[in-house]
Amino acid sequence: MLTPEQIAFYHENGYVVVPSLFTAEEAAVYRAESHALIERLAAVRNVDAAWGSAQTVTAKKTRLLHCHDVQFYSAAFTRLLVDERFAGAAASIVGPNVQLHHTKMFIKPSETGAPFPMHQDAPYFPHDNHSMIAAIIHFDDAPLEKGCLRVVPGSHKLGMIEHESEGNFHLSAEAYPVDKALPLPAKAGDVVFFSYLTIHGSGVNESSEARTTLLVQMRDPADPPTIQTHDSLGQGMMISGIDPTCRIKIK
Repeated sequence: MLTPEQIAFYHENGYVVVPSLFTAEEAAVYRAESHALIERLAAVRNVDAAWGSAQTVTAKKTRLLHCHDVQFYSAAFTRLLVDERFAGAAASIVGPNVQLHHTKMFIKPSETGAPFPMHQDAPYFPHDNHSMIAAIIHFDDAPLEKGCLRVVPGSHKLGMIEHESEGNFHLSAEAYPVDKALPLPAKAGDVVFFSYLTIHGSGVNESSEARTTLLVQMRDPADPPTIQTHDSLGQGMMISGIDPTCRIKIK
């Protein structure tokens, strides 16, 4: 559970950093699990997911290793999603019922880890009541030089902003430069929760170590998608509470 002060900070700024939600030792286990998973996947398919729009941030050739729906590849991540510390924190923001939309594990390789131009997540999967939140769970330290998350505080109050769509949805690099946004350096075990309306992005990992994170997108199950898009294999799993709508149909 979040404190009243953390909840108030979230509603005012559109994000909140929860330090040491997991221990450094737990984060190290998940980091090893993430890198082992990428090695297994790389043997059978392409795991590079660098955005085409990354070139609006840097001319450098960059890479980004990723996996959707990690909980279907390792039970460790399933346990993580329903860990009461994580589920309770999410419920403090969304409400008692928290439903999974999707997960993405990202590894920004050392020196070439791809940036994310500033953007909102909302254009990818808009919902009527904008209950969608994201959580970034840090499995290792994410200082500034690793291309840590950057946000524009209070930008969730602007509503959905029109995005450029070439090379993935992103905002104008001139109007919203990554290096002018507020950096949120983190330690292993820290979790950042933010609204899908909060403008955010990240820089290049210029360090000698990889940056490893898990992104979890969640919503109130009573908040219907404005358009049916960005479906994922794990969509509909309950992280906390119940689904009072019974809208998800298991095939």
